[in-house]
Amino acid sequence: MRKQLRFSGVGGQGVLLAGEILAQAKIESGGFAVKASSYTSQVRGGPTKVDILLDEKEIFYPYAMEGSIDFMLSTAQIGYDQFKSGIKQGGLIVIDSNLVKPSDEDRERFRVIEIPMISIAKNEIGNVVTQSVVALGIAVELSKAIDRDLVFEMMKKKVPSKVLDLNIKAFEVGEKYAKAQ
Repeated sequence: MRKQLRFSGVGGQGVLLAGEILAQAKIESGGFAVKASSYTSQVRGGPTKVDILLDEKEIFYPYAMEGSIDFMLSTAQIGYDQFKSGIKQGGLIVIDSNLVKPSDEDRERFRVIEIPMISIAKNEIGNVVTQSVVALGIAVELSKAIDRDLVFEMMKKKVPSKVLDLNIKAFEVGEKYAKAQ
């Protein structure tokens, strides 16, 4: 069964890496995955999104179907505002509660969960750069789109070895916050 996920934020927050980890984990498990990203020419600060399609069957159309995306995680208001329209009615959107403010209309249209991902990375992990892995742990737990262990093992392969321990902690803390929802 096809799962469509979207991560949005701004350049430099690591949303592309998180999408790549999800897609590679699915492919290595024998499934099919596509990661399609969109970003501005700004290196940091411009709106960014990555759509991840996960399926057991071959994927012939490599783009998410706007209006039918199951899950979105957003860490910046500009990315949230620009890309939320692709999420299906009743779909799950996880936002960074310190950086994204959904409208009342959004709260009626979507299931919105607020988690302070960047604050968690900074204050509990001790390194704000781990925010994308905190977000990855949250996304895996809440979306139920792919087996947790597949993603966890792929994350360990993809992050730099000098920060592996921090990223393991970041993933597990992200899961903990997601389970508390």
